[in-house]
Amino acid sequence: MINFDEELAKYQPSLEVEQAEETIYKNDLTDVTDIIKDIINEIKNK
Repeated sequence: MINFDEELAKYQPSLEVEQAEETIYKNDLTDVTDIIKDIINEIKNK
């Protein structure tokens, strides 16, 4: 059987994932909510 406590103790996250997380969090990405807000503001200003 798998000893989950032992496996968790051996776990080390890969560097690629950590680097990707840093890059994602540093970027100010536009999401759907931002786009909808922009569209609504444009319609209101016309």
